[in-house]
Amino acid sequence: MSIDSSTLPIIYSEEVAAARAAGKPIVALESTIITHGMPYPENVSTALEVEAIIREEGACPATIAILDGVINVGLTRQQIEALAQRDDILKLSRADLAYSLVAGKSGSTTVAATMICASIAGIATFATGGIGGVHRGAEETFDISADLQELAKTPVMVVSAGVKALLDIAKTLEVLETLGVPVVGYGTDEFPAFWSRESGFECPLRLDAPKDIAALYQMRKALGLEGGMIVANPVPEEAEIPRNEMETFILEAIAEANRLSVHGKAVTPFVLSRIKDLTDGDSLVTNIALVKNNARLAANIAKAL
Repeated sequence: MSIDSSTLPIIYSEEVAAARAAGKPIVALESTIITHGMPYPENVSTALEVEAIIREEGACPATIAILDGVINVGLTRQQIEALAQRDDILKLSRADLAYSLVAGKSGSTTVAATMICASIAGIATFATGGIGGVHRGAEETFDISADLQELAKTPVMVVSAGVKALLDIAKTLEVLETLGVPVVGYGTDEFPAFWSRESGFECPLRLDAPKDIAALYQMRKALGLEGGMIVANPVPEEAEIPRNEMETFILEAIAEANRLSVHGKAVTPFVLSRIKDLTDGDSLVTNIALVKNNARLAANIAKAL
């Protein structure tokens, strides 16, 4: 049996297929936020609202997931509803994406897996909440997200509110620099920390307009530079939770994860869930606000491309 890119098990929703045929700007969206990042029913309402925002801005949303061994680029409302309520969905990254296709499994796509599928589909712009990175204590656990290596390989722009603040931000920025991944602050000199507008770390690059971000992507392409780039978009000011306040909750949630020996792919969903409880739901409200904010910016970058 021979498999190449032309015979990949991939299908496009009617909306995405029409956008591809018309040359309309498309924004990729991950599905892990639906299955592992938010509780039901907020996961469904957020996914649908984010798609609506992208349409309002003049682009086409393409939520990506693996359903029964097939890459789905663009999901229907019914598929999103079903995905959100299943408890047998794999959390897929580069290491197990191919496995899910061969084994006929269903899985949601992390940042890395979404980038791979988006690139196959010819989509250059991707909106998410926050990327993965170097976990705190990685010098002992070696827990580093595959998202970072993917950003060095796959030519997709990832619009996020920085990295998830439960990570080691300083080490994450160092790794990104080593891998040659541009980290561009949108209208900010400070690297954002997901729920907070400030992290205490400088953003390596800054651009203030979607057209300039699109031009940077095109210039990298013209130079033959491989890999993608991060567009760091701070959470709206009215929705942020200050960094010093969040750090208390983060440390408590991480300590609990360590006590319970939570590890690997389970760490981030566990810590996010505990932080939601510790903040009486405020962290989820902020999470939803920043995802919507990123979707709006991504749509405008996609249009500029």
